Parts: sequence; C-alpha cells; structure tokens
Amino acid sequence: MHFDLCLPWYWEYDIDFVHFVEKACHEQGLTLWQITPDTLLESIAALYKGERTFNTLLDRSQGDDRFLPIQRWAKEYNKKRINPAELSKWSEDKATMHLELITAGITTPYTILLSPFLEQPVLPELDLTPLGNQFVIKPSNEGGGEGVILGAFSIDQVMRARMQFPEQKYLLQSTVTPRTIQGRPAWFRVFYAVGKTYPCWWHPLTHVYAQVTPSEESRYELTPLHEITRRIASICRLDWFTTEIALTLENFVVVDYVNDEIDTRVQSKAVDGAPDEIIHSIASQLVTIAKECQ
Repeated sequence: MHFDLCLPWYWEYDIDFVHFVEKACHEQGLTLWQITPDTLLESIAALYKGERTFNTLLDRSQGDDRFLPIQRWAKEYNKKRINPAELSKWSEDKATMHLELITAGITTPYTILLSPFLEQPVLPELDLTPLGNQFVIKPSNEGGGEGVILGAFSIDQVMRARMQFPEQKYLLQSTVTPRTIQGRPAWFRVFYAVGKTYPCWWHPLTHVYAQVTPSEESRYELTPLHEITRRIASICRLDWFTTEIALTLENFVVVDYVNDEIDTRVQSKAVDGAPDEIIHSIASQLVTIAKECQ
C-alpha cells in the first residue's frame, strides 16, 4: 500500500495539528499514514519489507530515536522529507546561525561566541563591557529556553554555565529591550511555513500569543517582520520554523534565530498555545508539499 504523506507522531498535544493535517489531506485528495508508538514496530516492518511506502515524510517524532528507521528509509529512497534532519541539526546551532545571519546583514544582539568547555576549559580574558550591565548566556544547541541564563552579570556565571552543557558552544548576548506599543512589549514570534509568514505578538514572560492584525501591521510599521523571516528561511532552508524578533527603539532585532521543534498546541486548548487558525494554515501549507510530490 502506498501513501502520499507519512506522519509519525507521539506527543498527545499534537492531536489538533494531526487533525488539521488529516483535514488538509482529505481536502487535497491525499492519503495519510499515521505512525504512533502503538503501531511503530509493525509500521517499520511493513516499510522495510516493501509492504507500505510513502512519498513525503512529515516527522513529528521530535527526537524519539525509536522512529529513526523511518527517517533513514525516507533518506535512502530519496523521498521528500519536510525539514530534513541534517538541515534541522545545522540550523538549530545558534552559533552557526548567528554567523549566517550577520553575514546576511540581519540585525542580531551583540554577541560573543565561546568554544565548548571540553575544547577550551580555560577561557582567555574576556571583555564583557560591550554586553552591558546584564547579558544573556545561551548554549548553542538547546531549545525551549533550556540552559538560558537571563540577567547574567559576571564572568564567574559564564564559567559555571559552560559546564552545564560542556560539549556545546555558548553565546553571550546583550539584553534586548523592546519598545512598548499600546502597553505591550514589541516582541514577536513569527511562524514560517512553505513561503507564508504568520507574525504574532508574543510576550517573552507569559508566552501568550496574539496575531498581528493587518491594521496593527500598518499602524505600527511591522511589515518588516515578514521580510526578515523570509530572509531567515532562505538561509536555513527549512520548510517550517519559528523565529523571535524584537522591535527596539532603533530597529528590528532577531533574538532567537530558528526553532523547528514547533509547539503545535492551540490557543483554544492552552493559554500559551499558538492561535488555532495559524496551526490550521500551517498544516495545510505542509500538505501542499505532499501534493506536489504526488
């Protein structure tokens, strides 16, 4: 049996996203093969025996190694992979993306890059003055804020932080202060999916979303959010991701570069979920990739 789209997933909160993908496949006349932990073993066996195949892979296994044989099969047989693992791994490295973005002329926070602790356990003398009184410490490969230290102020904090993920590079970044627009911080998370951009107000403390309306975009001159995100897409070459962009008193600053482990919880089910209509639209956009590979 052959399927147009294969969707491995296990996270219970992906259920609404999965339903949106199901709906989009139905509307576009595509067949969908869902693989969950309950069907994983038999599905992998059927795949490798040639009893089942697919054209396009939309992998939501998010680091669960049990699903790796599906990715390997798709790569070996040259199937379309949405956000291929090798691109994801490359783009999730914040140190790499920082250099790529500044080379492309995209504004980022002032940053000092540090080698991994295991490569350079003793750092040369650092001048932290350009970072300001307080700065941010980030490991290069962690997501979801893991290992991030806000309001750092001393070299001792830097030394100790590097030991939490000793195999990773670290970034020391100046603190970005957004301007205030109508009582809320001008901090945005922008979703990207197959050429479309979806800018949202995103509070950095509460993580609550609100879609940027066309009137807000015009009134507060927020149109550059689209262009900046598309430029990032051209660099990372991912099919879908999110990025964080702050608007300071001077300009737009890309604060968190590329996140492709997107939290697909919807706002109707979780206070800090993404707007339902955005996740719905993203699902439809991703299914168009499978449609093109029919």
